[in-house]
Amino acid sequence: MAHTATAHTPLLVLAGCLVIDLALCALLQVPAVWWFYALTVLPSALLLPWLAGRYWRGRRELVRGGWQLAHSLEEQQHLVAERARLTERADIAADMHDSLGHSLTLVALRAGALELSPTLTPQDRDDVAELRRTISDAVEQLRETVAVLRDEPRTRASPAATDTVEELLGRVLASGVPVQWQRNGPLPALSPVIERGVYRVVQEALTNATKHAPGSTVRVSITHDSERTHVRIVNSPPPAGPLPGTVAGNRGLAGLRERVTVLGGTLQTGPYEGGFQVSAILPHHATEKPTPRALPKDTTRPFPTGGTQDTGPEDTATCAVPESARRLAHLRRGIRWRFATVFAAPAVAAVFFLPTAAYLAYQLATSVLPPSRYEELRIGQSRTEIAHLLPPRPFPYPPAHVRFAPRPPGTICEFYRSNGNLLDQVDLYRLCYSGSRLVTKDTLKAGAE
Repeated sequence: MAHTATAHTPLLVLAGCLVIDLALCALLQVPAVWWFYALTVLPSALLLPWLAGRYWRGRRELVRGGWQLAHSLEEQQHLVAERARLTERADIAADMHDSLGHSLTLVALRAGALELSPTLTPQDRDDVAELRRTISDAVEQLRETVAVLRDEPRTRASPAATDTVEELLGRVLASGVPVQWQRNGPLPALSPVIERGVYRVVQEALTNATKHAPGSTVRVSITHDSERTHVRIVNSPPPAGPLPGTVAGNRGLAGLRERVTVLGGTLQTGPYEGGFQVSAILPHHATEKPTPRALPKDTTRPFPTGGTQDTGPEDTATCAVPESARRLAHLRRGIRWRFATVFAAPAVAAVFFLPTAAYLAYQLATSVLPPSRYEELRIGQSRTEIAHLLPPRPFPYPPAHVRFAPRPPGTICEFYRSNGNLLDQVDLYRLCYSGSRLVTKDTLKAGAE
């Protein structure tokens, strides 16, 4: 019973057995007590063990489902830890590219300028050229490392740093890069992430200008209005080509666009009057919009704190209830259904069987003729004289051998039970009448042929 997955087969077997049993009772014309046994004992012997087996099966499924959910939660924790590790790798990669890449580019620029100095000896010039090539190789290796680390988009801004835009521009001027800059509008109270975002925009634009357009003049403009800050960096056409050994790339602007987008701003880049322009618009306070990430099937989607995620109606319904909660609810519903069936099935059976059993017991109890009254009956008395000694009705289910036992010709016989035992065969009294007169009375032993 505990290994049966569906309820249809056991119920069909039970119904078939009951039908066959009742058909045999009707065919063999067994006493009424056997009908009672067929309607009560057989369902109890088959139905109750089946219900107990289903309840035990449901309990095992609940326990097994609990362990499966625990295993799923452990795997999900590993996925969350792995996601956090990858996010940290992306942040490290972005900081390496933004800060270290910028510094190495400035060092390479100064080394290139020093290489052209007329005061250097040929040996010094060769040493400086080797230094510049080494720095260029280091930049390329850094870019390759960033490519390995940044295997997914960034979802949060880097922490604020103590360096300012003014200090950054001072270092660039000291490196020999012609920079013109101005700040327009009153300085608002910017959040730390926005200040860092402005710094990164200026830093990346200057890095690209010194890398791809050496010797060009760079104009930096920062304008503050009531709600947003506009950052614009434009470099003039380079007087000569890029320095030998400088490696071109586009990872910096791609990472910068991700950073600005995360902060709720916009970034535009492209050629401008023969040079290049980087223009960014940032709000005074960040409005972080994390990028949704694809998760493995059958796992929940944890949302970052404070973030929002755009989902359609179907996706919202899916994310509202975790998969583990749906599976646990399904198992609990199955257990509740089986547990209710254990009590409901006997109740339904009782609705059908108890009225029949009660009516049968009523017929048996009201057809009992006590032995003391049977002794008071005399042959030749009329029905009227003995009516007060007889029970309300005769016994309607005498066995076949009793019903067809020899009797005086032309008489009508009635049968009565000798005691009130409902679950056993008892002796029967037979009273035969000729007209309205009692002509014979017999005692027929229980089970005697």
